[in-house]
Amino acid sequence: MKKHIYIYSPSGAVRDKAAFKRGLARLKALGHEVEVDPDALTSYQRFAGDDATRLAAIHRAAASGADVALISRGGYGLTRILADIHYKQVAKAIDQGMAFVGISDFTAFQSAVLAKTGAVTWSGPALCEGFGVGDQLDANGHGSGATPVPDEIMEACFDDLLQGQGEGSGWRQTLDKRQNAIDSIAASTDLKRATGSFCINNSMLWGGNLTVLTSLLGTPYFPDIKGGVLFLEDVAEHPYRIERMLTQLLHAGVLQRQKALLLGQFTDYKLVSHDRGFKLQSVVDWVRQHSKLPVLTNLPYGHVQTKVLLPVGAKVDLSVDGRDAMLVWGHFGHHP
Repeated sequence: MKKHIYIYSPSGAVRDKAAFKRGLARLKALGHEVEVDPDALTSYQRFAGDDATRLAAIHRAAASGADVALISRGGYGLTRILADIHYKQVAKAIDQGMAFVGISDFTAFQSAVLAKTGAVTWSGPALCEGFGVGDQLDANGHGSGATPVPDEIMEACFDDLLQGQGEGSGWRQTLDKRQNAIDSIAASTDLKRATGSFCINNSMLWGGNLTVLTSLLGTPYFPDIKGGVLFLEDVAEHPYRIERMLTQLLHAGVLQRQKALLLGQFTDYKLVSHDRGFKLQSVVDWVRQHSKLPVLTNLPYGHVQTKVLLPVGAKVDLSVDGRDAMLVWGHFGHHP
């Protein structure tokens, strides 16, 4: 079914114009009407236009009447303009059926919208990194001849959103020291649990990029969620930095107020010799020990091609049976 998709740039400037064009072509090939914001390719310093330009783009997206408002890319820039976003306008657009979709820096917008209005937005792809994958062309415009296509799971999840059919996502956790997870789960008296299994019902799903979310602590744009399911991902952050940010969330009391922590994909970092065995699993073990939370791993979401779409601000049910996890939100509200 044909849908109206509005492309805009609220964060970093689009540097890869070829990916932008490929993304547009892909969405059109899937049969959708694609509208491009007039400033989508604007560039000012590292941003997609100055603050006023990017702010106006958000408000044009909200007023476009599109089924989906999809960012061109992440980067940085949204935290600069959070104070001036017309949140009632954004919430009205969502109430009328618009889905705001994005990743990475978009976490700032999603967190602010949730904190200010309670409206649901979607963590998912951006145009360039999600739909614009392909060859890097040489000076003569030639590629390798082996052009990759957008990930089929990501596209299927995006199509489910467009058609109002997406109801949840399942995945298998990383094989690790599961007994640590079971021990920490057992310490939570409000969790109904069998051997290696438990369920959490009717809890708010929220989160996104760890770095961006942590940067909002202490501001009016950090959601005050109690009894939620928090999901996190990041890119190009060494495990010690990931642990440092998680420790900040712990010391701020954020982790203790949640019912579960879902760790997505943490990619593009390099371990060094003086880590001496300290790695991402070390961080997972440390958080499990100190937060007493069930910490689930390998959520298929992050700066990777194969990722699901997640409704930020929706009530979800989470069930775990050994390594297998299932997150269900059903038809919780408005769909395009």
